[in-house]
Amino acid sequence: MVPSEENQLVPKEDMLWRCRQSIFDEMKKKFSQIESAADEPRVLCIIQDTTNSKTVNERITLNLPASTPVKRLFEDVATKVGYVNGTFDLIWGNGGSVADTTSLDQSSDKSVVDAGFEPGKKNFLHLTDKDGEQPQIVLDEASGADDRNPDRFIGPLPREGSAGVSNDYVGQNYSYTSILSKSETGYVGLVNQAMTCYLNSLLQTLFMTPEFRNALYRWEFEESEEDPVTSIPYQLQRLFVLLQTSKKRAIETTDVTRSFGWDSSEAWQQHDVQELCRVMFDALEQKWKQTEQADLINQLYQGKLKDYVRCLECGYESWRIDTYLDIPLVIRPYGSNQAFASVEEALHAFIQPEILDGPNQYFCERCKKKCDARKGLRFLHFPYLLTLQLKRFDFDYTTMHRIKLNDRMTFPEELDMGSFIDIEDEKSPQTESCTDSGAENEGSCHSDQMSNDFSNDDGVDEGICLESNSTAERISKAASEKNLLLYELFSVMVHSGSAAGGHYYACIKSFTDDQWYSFNDQHVSKITHEDIKKTYGGTSGSRGYYSSAFASSTNAYMLIYRLKDTTRNAKFLEVTEYPEHIKRLVEKEKELEEQEKRQREIERNTCKIKLFCLHPVKQIMMENKLEVHKDKTLKEAVEIAYKIMDLEEAVPLDCCRLVKYDEFHDYLERSYEGEEDTPMGILLGGVKSTYMFDLLLETRRPDQAFQCYKPGEVMVKVHVVDLKQETVVPPISVRAYLNQTVTEFKHLISKTVHLPAETMRVVLERCYNDLRLLGVANKTLKAEGFFRSNKVFIESSESQDRQLAFTDSQLWKLLDRHANTIRLYVSLPEQSPGSQFRRTVLQKASGDSGNLDEILPLGNMKSVEAILEESTEKLKTLSLQQQQQEGDNGDSSKSTEASDFENIESPSNEVDSSVSAENRELENQIQVSDPDNFQSEERSDSDVNNDRSTSSVDSDILSSSHSSDTLCNVDSAAIPLANGLDSHSITSSRRSKANEGKKETWDTAEEDSGTDSEYDESGKSRGEAQYMYFKAEPYTAEEGSGEGQKWLLIHVDKRITLSAFKQHLEPFVGVPSSQFKVFRVYASNQEFESVRLNETLSSFSDDNKITIRLGRALKKGEYRVKVYQLLVNDPEPCKFLLDSVFAKGMTVRQSKEELLPQLREQCGLDLTIDRFRLRKKTWKNPGTVFLDYHVYEEDINISSNWEVFLEILDGAEKMKSMSQLAVLSRRWRPSDMKLDPFQEVVLESSSVDELKEKLSEISGILLENIEFAKGRGTFPCEISILEIHQDLDWNPKVSTLNVWPLYICDDGAVIFYRDKTEEVVELTEEQRNELMKKESSRLQKTGHRVTYSPRKEKALKIYLDGAPNKDLTQD
Repeated sequence: MVPSEENQLVPKEDMLWRCRQSIFDEMKKKFSQIESAADEPRVLCIIQDTTNSKTVNERITLNLPASTPVKRLFEDVATKVGYVNGTFDLIWGNGGSVADTTSLDQSSDKSVVDAGFEPGKKNFLHLTDKDGEQPQIVLDEASGADDRNPDRFIGPLPREGSAGVSNDYVGQNYSYTSILSKSETGYVGLVNQAMTCYLNSLLQTLFMTPEFRNALYRWEFEESEEDPVTSIPYQLQRLFVLLQTSKKRAIETTDVTRSFGWDSSEAWQQHDVQELCRVMFDALEQKWKQTEQADLINQLYQGKLKDYVRCLECGYESWRIDTYLDIPLVIRPYGSNQAFASVEEALHAFIQPEILDGPNQYFCERCKKKCDARKGLRFLHFPYLLTLQLKRFDFDYTTMHRIKLNDRMTFPEELDMGSFIDIEDEKSPQTESCTDSGAENEGSCHSDQMSNDFSNDDGVDEGICLESNSTAERISKAASEKNLLLYELFSVMVHSGSAAGGHYYACIKSFTDDQWYSFNDQHVSKITHEDIKKTYGGTSGSRGYYSSAFASSTNAYMLIYRLKDTTRNAKFLEVTEYPEHIKRLVEKEKELEEQEKRQREIERNTCKIKLFCLHPVKQIMMENKLEVHKDKTLKEAVEIAYKIMDLEEAVPLDCCRLVKYDEFHDYLERSYEGEEDTPMGILLGGVKSTYMFDLLLETRRPDQAFQCYKPGEVMVKVHVVDLKQETVVPPISVRAYLNQTVTEFKHLISKTVHLPAETMRVVLERCYNDLRLLGVANKTLKAEGFFRSNKVFIESSESQDRQLAFTDSQLWKLLDRHANTIRLYVSLPEQSPGSQFRRTVLQKASGDSGNLDEILPLGNMKSVEAILEESTEKLKTLSLQQQQQEGDNGDSSKSTEASDFENIESPSNEVDSSVSAENRELENQIQVSDPDNFQSEERSDSDVNNDRSTSSVDSDILSSSHSSDTLCNVDSAAIPLANGLDSHSITSSRRSKANEGKKETWDTAEEDSGTDSEYDESGKSRGEAQYMYFKAEPYTAEEGSGEGQKWLLIHVDKRITLSAFKQHLEPFVGVPSSQFKVFRVYASNQEFESVRLNETLSSFSDDNKITIRLGRALKKGEYRVKVYQLLVNDPEPCKFLLDSVFAKGMTVRQSKEELLPQLREQCGLDLTIDRFRLRKKTWKNPGTVFLDYHVYEEDINISSNWEVFLEILDGAEKMKSMSQLAVLSRRWRPSDMKLDPFQEVVLESSSVDELKEKLSEISGILLENIEFAKGRGTFPCEISILEIHQDLDWNPKVSTLNVWPLYICDDGAVIFYRDKTEEVVELTEEQRNELMKKESSRLQKTGHRVTYSPRKEKALKIYLDGAPNKDLTQD
């Protein structure tokens, strides 16, 4: 045997060697090909998919050998993008070597080089639609291409972001394009509006039912009788026509749901598909009354069954006939842990009779006594279309939640119903019927849908035989029918999810080709019978009680069978068989779809880009969107933009042009000279969803010429500064190059503004408040920091200011002031104490002609201009005094060239001897002469602030941007920034000599947590420390801003402090700054008080509004406090009283003394100091009781906008020390279903025993019978009296109150208590309902949640008139 073994081994070794040699030769061949390919030139192809907006920004790159055929290029592109080859075109892009837009020949065997591609360069191609049709997506195996894939059907993909309820399913390659191309199955899907998958499943099933579709087509809509929008049959007709003829992958169902009377919110309500079926059939029956289709639903879906009770002693039977549209089959019998294995088993259980015995005995009319009886159901007639509902939704009485039963239940493809019909039933005796048969079937077995045969004959309910012909003949006929009751399955509606929500889809068999399809919203795919078996549910293991919890949640919910009867089974109508009205409808829908397709084509080829235009008359920048077809020329686009911006009456069309614009940098990138006939698609770089640039519709005067903007230029906005007039004019745009020198740039500007370049000073503002003098003549603009868009200021005077250092010059100060000045609108009080206002017309002191509305007093009050002139003189005088004082002190460290005005005191804020007689008089009027007036103003201010949340840190500190161009752009004219004042008197520098070692004079925050004081420790006003620019002029507010309201338009340096700002306002308000408050007005017209006096106005921006209200402002260590009255037994326990001021170091008793006159005058409360207390307020909860000797900030923490409760006492104060505890108790009387009023209980300790003793004393309940519970939520801890007895945690097992679960450590806790021997009164159902309504109303008024009223699920309704508001009475 050895030789034979050797002989067998030799050929195996030879075979192995030959294989190795073959592999080696193949690898050698491939290496040689790679080497040759490496030597071959490569062609780089860049393909842009322009078929839809989602892919337009995507680029596909292919690096191909030059010898690659064009045909292979198409194949590679199709593979890359996931499209079916042959359903798209490739055309040359903008960067291609071929100038035309012809498509490449897809079948060409030419190499890409021969087709015009250039090796070594970028070759741009556009992927476009072919013949106007969207490219077809290559479907995954999961869509039905491969029937062997076990996971393609079960377990649909949920939409991204959905949690729990999956209502829409999208495939991996799904996009809007896929909706526009029909599925390869030939069927059209339905778009899921949001949660309308249940509707889509039913509609597809009805569409795939030949008898229903044909009958619907035969019905003709009469437009003269009904609105087509609200006609349900007509909208179903349209939908079916679209499902049959549309070229789209999926169509919308919004027209159908609109005919139901549903709004958009209904799309977010998921309902039961069986419930929808019943409701829709009812609606169709109503709409089809007195038509040929009036009895269609009954003819197709209605069956009959007998509900009977038979006496087991005498055989007497009482029965009644019921009709049904579907048969509800129980998955798992009540109380059982075993589910039925099949539909047949569930059907047998459905008709299985039960025995009525024992206490359930039936009273027999014939026996005249209670007897044992048999009660059950018998099928008399099965419908043509048999609907079975598998009752998978149940209620778990253990967890008290709805559940879904996922147990396995099989169903056959052919169902023989002959074994379920009872022939013997035809031999029922003629007996008198019991009026109550006791039949009570849930779901769809009902007696209110009687057929016409039975509804007209009351004898049926009496159990009398209606026919006199032979019983044998009837039995023979029934037996023959029994043998013909074979049904075939054609629709399975599947539910995937839980009882809380999920997703429906349908598996439907086509009667045309007997192929099963999955209709999953917009996706339609082929499936097999094996996929149907996966909808049985359950697992492969035993059917135990817990098997449902671990089973698949995707299973069949509704089954629809059709009777197999060749004489009745219909086929779908052919096109030639359509009624004329359907033919017209088909043509109409085709035309609408073609129009939609053309519109989509236009949309896909429309460039949408932002359009801006500076209106030549109004001088405001307008914004709009330009939508222009890519084939429109630039000239045509200008005409469209001209009409969009409505410039017909402002400028001629030939004075407009479109230029490339960057709105973010306010930069003109380029103009399009000589390209008027170029298509916009080429100019804009194709159709894109977003563009990285914008377009500007530029205008010119007829005598002007457009400037040429070349790519690479930078835009410079040039502001001319006039030092004499102290003005900054609006900008002029100049184009420059980054490689230009400063000298060349000056000459360029000189030609534009006609100013000498030799004396020109150029200042670049690189960013906010960063000014840079361009002093190096040969330095380039790029080196100086120029960018795409820049702002410069120029000045060409020959003044001595040029000799000064830039930061010391008048130019710098003027620009610094320009950058920091903001415009504010200030509303003054309507009636200021000691001053009234009137308007007059004056000329400016400088001699300018023109009218100004000035605010003047009726008496000796000065005008705005007079006040400013007086302020100027005082300012100069103070300046000279300070200089003289500095000279006397011999301070040689300060240069005379330094700014002399850094520490100048504000002339309007001299507190002692400097106070003007007028201000002193005004102050006296407020404090002495007119206290009532002041009090009323303070009260109105309190009313305004009632219930307004104001934080301790003023909301004004929110940052906001500031445009430094604002002042110079008003009315497009130069605005003087001072009113005849020289710049030294109105500007102080942060960066002048302060940077040379002198301490800055900016205000610093207070160390204490209170509101900042207007006065420093020396008593001087903080506003005196520094003077900033301030200019006020009268302003006429717009209509609706308040009749008789006085307004000021103020230009002010935003670096000024709030304290100084208030002092500048004193002459206009008419009272000292300590006697009025400043409120900032926000966009929502909410007002918040600005209280941080040492903070600047940097958080304010142009055009902010400010309201001035009279009332004492706070000093250092003072806090504004809101006082609320605590009314424990009132429906509204928290009532606002007034605003007051508490001071640091003040005792509680002192604050109570100050409150007494305010309470008397403002609130009408005449109290004595010992008849009320103050206590902590935390939102609505009363807290710690403040004792008279407590000191604010030492014993009691206090903050800005603090809130306290004021509680009026019935007797003497019981709280004497902090060791005591005050709780609010309330007795619950279950026998009366009432709660007693609150009573305060003061405890000496936190002992539970002491609490019970106190409760026993005030109530008379025996100590051992006291039970108590802590209230829940915020005061007054409202709870329904229907819940209080069982829902609260009564009688907790604790010995002290300050431990879990009570945690009562502070005053104000709510304690409910009761007598445990008192029984709860028994209420009738009527009493309980009445009490429930009262409690619901009471708790809703108090804003507390009503826990016992569960949220009702929204019922599914179809409104026959299309108006849901007419059916509000139904629930």
